[in-house]
Amino acid sequence: MTIRHLTIFIEVYQLQSITKAAQKLHIAQPSISLAIKELENYYGTKFFDRLGKKIYPTESGKQLYSYALHIISLYSEMETNIKQWDQIGTIHIGSSITIGTHLLPSLINSYRSRYPQLSTYVNVDNTAAIINGILDNTLDIALIEGQIKLNDIICKPFLDDPMEVIVPQGHPLCAYPSVSLTQVAAYTLLTREKNSVTRKLIDSHFAALQLNVKPIWESSSNQALIKAIEQDLGIAILPYKLIKKDLECAKVAQIPLDRPILRQLNIIHHRRKYITKNLQAFIDECLNFTY
Repeated sequence: MTIRHLTIFIEVYQLQSITKAAQKLHIAQPSISLAIKELENYYGTKFFDRLGKKIYPTESGKQLYSYALHIISLYSEMETNIKQWDQIGTIHIGSSITIGTHLLPSLINSYRSRYPQLSTYVNVDNTAAIINGILDNTLDIALIEGQIKLNDIICKPFLDDPMEVIVPQGHPLCAYPSVSLTQVAAYTLLTREKNSVTRKLIDSHFAALQLNVKPIWESSSNQALIKAIEQDLGIAILPYKLIKKDLECAKVAQIPLDRPILRQLNIIHHRRKYITKNLQAFIDECLNFTY
């Protein structure tokens, strides 16, 4: 088994076609077929089911694909570092939308000021897309909201964000130094969209108290919720640190919960990802970040 075998395997897997892989790699089609057959013989298993003119990866093929991506990535990194060790490096950083909007610009600015010789590529997207980027190795590291439980991903907390009740100025709850979820449930509620980390966290705490809450407004945008609160359309429970700059500009008030709810922000990377000095420096930047 060689790097060439794995490179061919990856192309066949991604294109699901020996013909297309041969065209992309500029290798004769019989040589592609032979390389796959040699791999299957070496490991004693089938990596593709051949049905008519199409091929489909087997479970063994899916497992090998995950390993192959990281082996090829590590090999490519080694080639770059050994042959061009004095050139500027690049790390690929992913982020969920909320973190990318409110935290990541300050983090990247601080990181680049300390390591000006490095360059960064940033992708801000929904959490599912960012996790896929980590799994397929298009992202080196990422920042997301909430915990994930996947065997192939390491998840490390770097910041706790307290949830606070956001109300219009002059709202009756402003008379209290802190409020309970029971008090909150008595008012019209505006929430983040279903399946968002914030929504799941708040719903779980309402459910634990057997409080039946039916929001009248759901939004994927914190800013949209804050604007609705300004117009006295309802109240919301939102992560304070990630929206505090928006709150400073808004005609709303925030009130702590009497029993604090903390939303955890996490650094994630692939379990088999080789953590270079550059990546470790970014991790350290996140762990030491204050906001």
